[in-house]
This record gives sequence, structure tokens and C-alpha cells, in this order.
Amino acid sequence: MKKIILKTLPLIALLLLVSSCTSVRVVSDYDRNANFDAYKTFAFFKTGIDKAEISDLDKRRILRAIETEMLAKGFTKSENPDLLVSIFTKSRQEVNVWNNGFGPYGYGWGWSPFYWNNFNNVSTSTQGSLYIDLIDADKKELIWQGKGSGYLTSSSNIEKKEARIKEFVAEIMTAYPPEVKQ
Repeated sequence: MKKIILKTLPLIALLLLVSSCTSVRVVSDYDRNANFDAYKTFAFFKTGIDKAEISDLDKRRILRAIETEMLAKGFTKSENPDLLVSIFTKSRQEVNVWNNGFGPYGYGWGWSPFYWNNFNNVSTSTQGSLYIDLIDADKKELIWQGKGSGYLTSSSNIEKKEARIKEFVAEIMTAYPPEVKQ
């Protein structure tokens, strides 16, 4: 039993580490004077969306995910909307270097075949942020902004990318509408 625990412990630690890297951190801000109950319809704000520096395919994926979330919240897509939805994205590349050398004597006591071992591991990851802005269509004023930040998946696997986009949008939209304290 002890051997099984010792063998599975590194696997469990790795899974915890990987799962902690996949979460989306969300923050939101809003106009305290806005009456969120009055908003029932939405449309996408093309001018703002066109400025997002991502591929058109990813823009469509994000917009589809936002539309799904808005419809689930009871909104209706309209030509004459109460709310305009815009997006903004930011990303930055991170380079991680790990040196796990164990000094001049290797493992244990005495001579080791790993003398002056110096194992380096270099990896890169992309930290991304997605902003979703909700704008009062009549006043042309921002009333709510949600931001999700997290690590992005490789663009080589379309299914994983689409799932990650849906996860980002769903997590951000859980903060809307804000709990306005009277």
C-alpha cells in the first residue's frame, strides 16, 4: 500500500499543479448608477471588436461564446439593442527556465555518473487576458467590464482552443450582472 501511495503521489502533485494553471482569474467593475434590470437586448459593437488584435477565427469563437452566455442570461439579440458588447485582448509570452542540478557530487554519497550534472529545462507559455465590455447603447457609456486572465492553450489543437475560449467567457460572464448593494 505504501509503495502505491509513493508511486501515485508525484502524479497527484503534477495534476494539482496543472489544474491550478488552467483556471481563469476573473475581476469585474461596473457603474454603480446603472440600472442593470433595464437591459434586455444586446448587439456586438463592431468598431471595438475590430480593434482586438487576434485572428478573425478567434474573434468569432469569442463572440459565439458571449452570445451563448448572453442568451442563457435571458438577453435577446437585437438590431436596436440596450447593450453593446465589445471585446479587447492582451497576451504576453513567458519563458520559464528550470535548473535542477544537484551540485558537484550528484545523487547520494561518493562518486556519481551524474558528476556536475546540470539539467536545464526551458518552456514557454502564453498568459492571456480577455476583456468583455458592456456599453449602454443610448448613452454610449461603459457600464460593466469583466476581465479573465489565464494561460492559453496551443493553437494547434482547435478543440482545446475553443473549449478554453468558452471557459474564459463563461467564467467572466458569471460576474454579470453585478450584485448591486442598495
